[in-house]
Amino acid sequence: MTMTTRRELLKYGAAAGLATGLSGLSGPARAAEKLKVGAVYVSPISDIGWTKQHTLGIEAIKAEFGDNVEVTEIDNVFRPQDAERVFRELAGSGHQLIFGNSFSHGTPMQKVAPRFPETAFEHCSGIKHLKNLGTFEAKYFEGTYLAGVAAGHVTQWAKIGFIGGFPIPDIVGPANALLRGAQSVNPDITCNVIFLNSWFDPGKEKEAAKTLIAQGCDVICSMTDTATGVQVAGENDAWSIGYASDMSKFGNGKHLTAFTLNWVPVYLQAARDVAAGSWESRERWRGIADDVVQMSPYNEALSAEALSAIETAHAGIIGGTLHPFGGELNDQSGASRVGAGEVLSDGDIRSMNWFVQGMIGNMG
Repeated sequence: MTMTTRRELLKYGAAAGLATGLSGLSGPARAAEKLKVGAVYVSPISDIGWTKQHTLGIEAIKAEFGDNVEVTEIDNVFRPQDAERVFRELAGSGHQLIFGNSFSHGTPMQKVAPRFPETAFEHCSGIKHLKNLGTFEAKYFEGTYLAGVAAGHVTQWAKIGFIGGFPIPDIVGPANALLRGAQSVNPDITCNVIFLNSWFDPGKEKEAAKTLIAQGCDVICSMTDTATGVQVAGENDAWSIGYASDMSKFGNGKHLTAFTLNWVPVYLQAARDVAAGSWESRERWRGIADDVVQMSPYNEALSAEALSAIETAHAGIIGGTLHPFGGELNDQSGASRVGAGEVLSDGDIRSMNWFVQGMIGNMG
């Protein structure tokens, strides 16, 4: 494995003559004898969080392919102009399969992919497909709904809080579902929301968590790439909900659960397909039923009633009898968005740019 820093790649990539190409390949479905895989992460690699879960996918590829794979991992690539250069250098150096793991990697990948038709690109959080650019994503909202049911059983003030990176549909939807889950327990619960406008900023996250607690929120859910929100909540005797990884060790005994992400099947299948010459651009949107979204162990302090309600909701989501965005569903202003007995469509969920009734905050 090669672990390359963003600075090193940007400084030395062109000078090292990386544009070697893949002679003789007719497209991304054909692989060389030794598979070369590149992974570009939006934030620093750590022991927990969003980027960590993607590294587990790469580790699975290395474990399965052994000496038949060469991997390059580059972390902390968040600026689009840097990302475009990194993707271009990886493709030019002969990597047959390249992963990008951030919504912000979308435009750079869309620019680079057409220039390297022999390379397979996989974009997590992507919304646009090309012949050699596929996407994969998780139904985070299913996990936040279940976490919201737990929150609804422990909040004393009927006020919960949500911290997100950016106000994009992949985060707005889960924020709404968190409140929907809580309101299934108590319709009067509200949720204060703060966006950091950053994918990775522990300092901002700390201040956001403190602000929410000061506003009376006694359950904090952080959809970020650190455990800061969980830690601050625990230090202030508030309940917390983690994201991507199990963050219970940071919660001072107050970690309710975490909606965790299992990308291993996606990474492995992409590598297998490229190696076998069968890779095709696909769109994948998977959730609880596919084990891509999973729930970490629930806090032992939850009552039997709470655990029963969570289990019922969990089974309902898998069985299709419960949908986090089933009607009647009103927006923040009180206007009807989904009628009684109806369900918000997948397309509307994936483009969600509005808050449900009971959310306190804005997209700014």
